[in-house]
Amino acid sequence: MRQEDIWDVETAQRYDTPGTGMFAADVVGPTVDRLAELSAGGRALEFAIGTGRVAVPLAERGVPVTGIELSRPMVDRLRTKVDEATIPVVVGDMSTAVAPGSYTLVYLVFNTIANLLTQAEQVACFRNAARHLTPGGRFVIELWVPELRTLPPGREATVCHSEPGYIGLDTYDVLNQHVVSHHFRFSDGRQAELFRTPHRYIWPAELDLMAQLAGFELQSRHADWAGSDFTAESPSHVSVYRLPPHGTRRT
Repeated sequence: MRQEDIWDVETAQRYDTPGTGMFAADVVGPTVDRLAELSAGGRALEFAIGTGRVAVPLAERGVPVTGIELSRPMVDRLRTKVDEATIPVVVGDMSTAVAPGSYTLVYLVFNTIANLLTQAEQVACFRNAARHLTPGGRFVIELWVPELRTLPPGREATVCHSEPGYIGLDTYDVLNQHVVSHHFRFSDGRQAELFRTPHRYIWPAELDLMAQLAGFELQSRHADWAGSDFTAESPSHVSVYRLPPHGTRRT
């Protein structure tokens, strides 16, 4: 499953769920508030900008936003909301693509660094963020914590979420740190719709080492965008990495 094949026209058309799920005001609001603060009055670059769930409201807050996005259909969907002059987008891989200019903030939300399926690509993503940042600039990652404690010995799958009309299953390859999320949607009939996405999961400590390899230091880690304490029970985290204010960056 290639990412460019997964995020096709059909997926882009149904991706947005205005007012609900990850588009709910209580999800987007704290995200935008925190990113606006971290931009420190400068320009922001979003890796995997998608349809603009975060970028559009962040730009409306007065933060100049540029994006990098692998999926052309997702960019086309973004273009129904804002034009190229408002939010420029470079079509390409976030681990290698270059956006013009420099930024005080690069951000990568909603677990999307895990869409890069090798450790080398994930390290390259950190280095690409560093290349785009001014001294003292920040790279922000929102990422889930691998839920291996819910996986009984000898079993390869676990239910990640269920609600009426939907069930989500994660199948794990613990040798390679791979997980495939299977999203089943169904109604009262006999047919179900399946959407699958592959990921490479990353432990927080491994993420921190990737950051160090790119010249970052960990500035903060919280359980959510509102700044709740990160604990051993937290299912996800928002980690802020910062480049030194001065000196040589390892890129």
